[in-house]
Amino acid sequence: MSNLSSSEAVQDLATAEEFLEFFGIAYEPGIVQVNRLHILQRFHDYVEAHTAEMPGEEEGQRAFYRGWLARAYQDFVESDALTEKVFKVFHRGDPRSVFVPLADIFK
Repeated sequence: MSNLSSSEAVQDLATAEEFLEFFGIAYEPGIVQVNRLHILQRFHDYVEAHTAEMPGEEEGQRAFYRGWLARAYQDFVESDALTEKVFKVFHRGDPRSVFVPLADIFK
C-alpha cells in the first residue's frame, strides 16, 4: 500500500487503522476501536470542507490529508462521539409526543 499516492490511498483504504498507519499517525487502538467510523467521517468532512485548499503536488496532498486525519483523530482523543455529533442522527431534535385518537387509527 505504501506505493499508492495519497489520493489513491484515500480512495482505497478501508479501516481507520489503515488510514492512520498509511499517513504515519500514532494512535491508541482503544480510541480507534470506539470511534473508528466517527474519525473517518470527521476526516471526510474536513477534507470536503477544505478541498479548495488541496495542493497540486503529491507531497503537499499527503501533508493535507495527514493534517486533517490527525485533527479528526485528535477530536476523539479530546472528546467523544456524543459530544462531537458527527453523524446526522445526532442532530435530530428531541423526540416529540403525538396524540393520535384511537378512532383515527382504524379509519
